[in-house]
Amino acid sequence: SLIEHIMAPLEHVLRNAVDHGIESVEERHKAGKPEAGSISLNVFREGGEVVIELQDDGKGVNVEAVRKKAIAKGLLDKKASLSDNEIIQFIFASGFSTAESVTKLSGRGVGMDVVQSEVKAIGGSVEISSVSGKGTTIRFRLPFTVSMSRALLVSAGGERLAVPLDNVEGIVRVSPYELEEFYSDNAPMFEYAGQKYEFKYLGSLINGSQYASGGDMSTHLPVLLVRSGDQLAALQVDKLLGSREIVVKSLGTMFSKLEGVAGATVLGDGSVVVIADLIGLVRAEHMHMVAANDDLAARTPGQITAMVVDDSVTVRKVTTRMLERFGMEVVTAKDGVEAMQMLEDTKPDFMLLDIEMPRMDGFEVASRVRRSDELGDVPIIMITSRTGSKHRERALSLGVNHYLGKPYQEAVLLKSIEEVLGNKVQLTA
Repeated sequence: SLIEHIMAPLEHVLRNAVDHGIESVEERHKAGKPEAGSISLNVFREGGEVVIELQDDGKGVNVEAVRKKAIAKGLLDKKASLSDNEIIQFIFASGFSTAESVTKLSGRGVGMDVVQSEVKAIGGSVEISSVSGKGTTIRFRLPFTVSMSRALLVSAGGERLAVPLDNVEGIVRVSPYELEEFYSDNAPMFEYAGQKYEFKYLGSLINGSQYASGGDMSTHLPVLLVRSGDQLAALQVDKLLGSREIVVKSLGTMFSKLEGVAGATVLGDGSVVVIADLIGLVRAEHMHMVAANDDLAARTPGQITAMVVDDSVTVRKVTTRMLERFGMEVVTAKDGVEAMQMLEDTKPDFMLLDIEMPRMDGFEVASRVRRSDELGDVPIIMITSRTGSKHRERALSLGVNHYLGKPYQEAVLLKSIEEVLGNKVQLTA
């Protein structure tokens, strides 16, 4: 049941409130507070969600401690200017903890990434707000029913997604002429019925694809107006594919830390569709935007050029987005033939190469590169779903430097890049 799933994370935040939120009697006297601290637990329904709210009147989250820890872990640039509430959100980052000095700093970061993962595993979300000296409020937003939900099917960036209708306030259609304004450099907020929404293309949030203008200018495109608590976003999609009742299936602990994913469902034709947490996707992009990219780029002696060769447009875009976060220039090719043509004009610092591609596969590309006098020293990291020893041995015999399986772990790939570049660039902590 819902209560059984939420009990462990709820107990965790309650213990945090008692141990680290409520001050000592002496501290409360100095702050002009009653000797006894107060912790309240409220449960209520808001739209299609059940909200569990835990509030204390303690000292609040030590924002400066969280900021210093985020900088130390490379999550935040020293020069970044963020609000206190934005800084507090870093306690949800994976592995973020102030446990080493929790008594001194009165941190709240211990285990909050685990709490968020457990809540997300049942299709919920966690929100935190805090005022120094006044207290902290933590809200669990949970689906009213764990098993069934009314959802809207949409397509964006070449992907099909299910969007829970509980958080969709409305759907409006916008002309391509108006969209150009919202995708410009100094884009305004999207306004509708007196509310201001942050405007995004959903495709860019899920796989890095960009809105393609220049189509039929007479066709108005759909924009979803979504809300979760005080957060508002207007997300443009390519198509609306209809609404239906769906059975929500948890993706389990293995995928519970994926940002913006609330679960999955199986449609009548047997296809599996991801259930998107739209506000979670927007939050995740904010986290990436305030990451310490400037600091990492500063440690890079000159811009690194990478070539990504893969027939999957999603893999190319996701990998490109990751490498560009570290200040790299990225060129892409959809198959071996295109890659060899591009190598006539560009010599990259390293290549990320798939095996199975049309026209020319990765083995042939690697062989030609190694036989070339000009390109023979270019490091090659092969990334493929073919993880058998036969394919690995063939790749290494051709001179491939590293051989990784799909899906790859970002940390492993970054470490491999560091090694093939001779540690000329630092990408990992």
